[in-house]
Amino acid sequence: MTELSAFGPDFPFAYDSWLQHPAGLGQIPPARRGAAVAVIGAGAAGVIAGHELMKLGLRPVLYESGKFGGRLRSETFEGTEDVIAELGGMRFPVSSRGFYHYVDLVGCESAPFPNPLTAAAGSTVIDLEGDSLFARSLDDLPALYREVAEAYAAALEEGAQFSALQGAMRARDAAAVKALWDGLVAEWDERTFYDFITSSRAFRALSFRHREVFGQVGFGTGGWDSDFPNSMLEILRVNLCGLDDAQRYIRGGVENVLHRLWRQEADCAHWGRTTLCALNGGATRSRVTRIARGTDGRIAVTDCWGRTDAYEAVLVTCQSHLLTTAIETDEALFAQGLWMALDRTRYMQAAKTFVMVDRPFWNDTDPATGRPLMSMTLTDRITRGTYFFDNGPDRPAVICLSYSWMTDALKVLPHDAEKRVELALAALRHIYPGVDIAGHIRGNPICVSWETDENFLGAFKGALPGHYRYNHRMYGHFMQAGLPAAERGIFLAGDGISWTPAWVEGAVQTALNAVWGIMRHFGGATDPANPGPGDMYSAYGPVVLG
Repeated sequence: MTELSAFGPDFPFAYDSWLQHPAGLGQIPPARRGAAVAVIGAGAAGVIAGHELMKLGLRPVLYESGKFGGRLRSETFEGTEDVIAELGGMRFPVSSRGFYHYVDLVGCESAPFPNPLTAAAGSTVIDLEGDSLFARSLDDLPALYREVAEAYAAALEEGAQFSALQGAMRARDAAAVKALWDGLVAEWDERTFYDFITSSRAFRALSFRHREVFGQVGFGTGGWDSDFPNSMLEILRVNLCGLDDAQRYIRGGVENVLHRLWRQEADCAHWGRTTLCALNGGATRSRVTRIARGTDGRIAVTDCWGRTDAYEAVLVTCQSHLLTTAIETDEALFAQGLWMALDRTRYMQAAKTFVMVDRPFWNDTDPATGRPLMSMTLTDRITRGTYFFDNGPDRPAVICLSYSWMTDALKVLPHDAEKRVELALAALRHIYPGVDIAGHIRGNPICVSWETDENFLGAFKGALPGHYRYNHRMYGHFMQAGLPAAERGIFLAGDGISWTPAWVEGAVQTALNAVWGIMRHFGGATDPANPGPGDMYSAYGPVVLG
């Protein structure tokens, strides 16, 4: 049986197999090769799509409004070369097979992420309502925590036929996945994650305290109460695809994956052996300010310096809200139903606060307890999640003092970096009263609040109940054969277009959907031995809700 991957469940297609097939992704007619395609956004979706379009013989022209890498943003601490803070994506489940295809291609290395109760973390402290518990595994915690974990597993079986559905995904049995999943879509689209928990027999048999602990501490990576208002379908996808399990980080910073792919040589139709960097003259274009259909039928893209170029195809990978707030976009390019979907996309807030310290002092043994001075920490205090990154015993290390979402992220929104550190240290002082964290800090802290960044306006999509139809419109837009001519040629990609927001695999898969769509737009096709996502969409595409 194949290892678990993000094979569906909405559209069960094996993207990793498509990528690795010796026949390649397809071909563009020789007469159409060399044509330029605008790619708006140099994040994961934009760079990956650009790389594959280049191999097909097209010339991707990348535009970037801010920092190369998008939300795969690795910030280097001043005075160092490789001590980094991961401001966006920082943990990548092994089930993200499409993403790891590119990690392996460019030679980046990964290591287990120090999530709570994992060997990589070493030890974990759970601090709720002023009571701290030390644990190395789930077995070290009181029975209540095991009861919570068992109740959630039972709820998934009761409400989602979890084992059978995940088994079908492991077996890559697309028909079986669809038969099980499609019925769940109508049942859970308009119901929240919290409803799923409270309506399950397993949790109804337990106390409110169990549900409270589940929200604060959760399962896998930590508490999930910030997701309680979201559509349960979104949470089911995370669990089914193993996105919250077996996570790893990229050594040296995940942004390196995209920088290396930008410079990765490949054998390309029309171009011979070249790189995306070379085809773009060594740099991306600037911020896009306007997208409009020209009188010649092509799509004109204007940058912030007033340069306008016309393209037969444009791929938009930026956050969808930028199409109505930052980019003057010709309304006729999208149907009004799709505009509704793009505008109604709801983004979640997230904040991180990092500091560099002189060494991994948390590994020192507390003589009074025989335990490490500090551990990976989950708490109901303002910090919520605190993570430790060890670069070696004699090298500077990194602490993510706080990783929080939604209301907890908004609490620090008005504050500068130093104030955020002070607030985090004050919270951690209650948990570790004898530890002088501040005495170990070096350099300046690094913080992020994605909702204040004009190029993002939020960290990632968080679908609300009833949003399935909107997501379906966005995700399926790459299938353009049935669209009127005025709406063809512009494509969408990114994790916000995918069914799995906040996970880079969603950006990879939608980028590959767009590559297939653009290939067909130029009259190309896949090899019959290696059909692409669009070739299989009519058979296994997402279920249509009335």
